[in-house]
Amino acid sequence: MPVTSPPGTVRPGGRTARVREAVLRAAGDALAEHGFATLDLAEIARTAGVGKTTVYRRWGTPGALAADLLDDMAEQSLPRARTGSVDTDLRENARLVVKTLTDPRQGRLFKALIAASLCNEQAAQALHRFYAVRLDEWGGCVTDAVERGELPPATSPRLVIAQVSAPLYYALLNTGEPLDEGAADRAATAALAAARAGAI
Repeated sequence: MPVTSPPGTVRPGGRTARVREAVLRAAGDALAEHGFATLDLAEIARTAGVGKTTVYRRWGTPGALAADLLDDMAEQSLPRARTGSVDTDLRENARLVVKTLTDPRQGRLFKALIAASLCNEQAAQALHRFYAVRLDEWGGCVTDAVERGELPPATSPRLVIAQVSAPLYYALLNTGEPLDEGAADRAATAALAAARAGAI
């Protein structure tokens, strides 16, 4: 029996790729502006300038569309820093998170996608995949640091990177505290101190 991919996850080329790009751009704009609750496939099709039938056939549900958008964002995300210093690498990671979360469009988009993940299983699984990709990518900074002798051998790369991001997302979603370079540097410093102490 052939294996089929979830709706919207095939990576075709040519016109189909252009349709997907236009639909995902329209979906991202709609999510950033209005959130997940009002995401409407017919309206996305109209905004993207593609047939409504195409959108319903390829994605089928708002959850599948949000999931494909997250998968696309994971593929396009920036590579990790390679400065030769774990301190600098982690600061670069934290500052990239802050830059993303404070971007007028990206910050609202992430809030909408997180909200989608709380009520839609497809979006939740895609969000988990997105963060797995980012943790694995930036975890290389920690692996390199362990090899250089900067961190204990048993240090978990994923947990260190998650520790950097966690207070920044907490500020975004819960406390509303300012997200700036100072917040980024504090998050990176705290995560590095815990890692050096063998707590992660």
